[in-house]
Amino acid sequence: MMNSKNSDIPVIETARTILRPHRLSDYEASLALWADMAVTRFIGGRPSTGEEVWARLLRYAGLWKMLGYGYWVVDERDTGRFLGEVGFQDVKRDIEPDFGGAPEAGWVIAPAAHGKGFASEVVTAIHEWADRNFGGKRTVCIIDPDNLPSIRLAEKSGYREVTRTTYKGSAVILFER
Repeated sequence: MMNSKNSDIPVIETARTILRPHRLSDYEASLALWADMAVTRFIGGRPSTGEEVWARLLRYAGLWKMLGYGYWVVDERDTGRFLGEVGFQDVKRDIEPDFGGAPEAGWVIAPAAHGKGFASEVVTAIHEWADRNFGGKRTVCIIDPDNLPSIRLAEKSGYREVTRTTYKGSAVILFER
């Protein structure tokens, strides 16, 4: 079982989506998501392997258990279709400047759902959750400078650029909210 305490992970409902805990049965959909170059183009620059996706799913479960926050699966409410993954993490990135323990927001939406407002809807929902649960603590995110849709979404969500830096040899912009 991925997380024996899935009941401890909140379910968030929006007009068109349900954000829920990951399940073992999400592996194949998550693998398809992370194997798509349209998704990974700005996140690592290459498709993820099955092993990497499995480690990611285990990390998602561990985040909730250890930190009390993490990532959700995004399901389309009407169809149950897996649309992506969104949430917060602290993975102790080797990056300068250091995040200082701030939760790092992230969002990945399947290409079939791009341009339909799903990302905006779910990113708004997770930040409303964060506003209620992080006690005013700042959050951060890093985005590839060429990923204009994500930069626009971050700015719409209240993030402002702090600095430009590198992570694993790639240029990124550090934002904070």
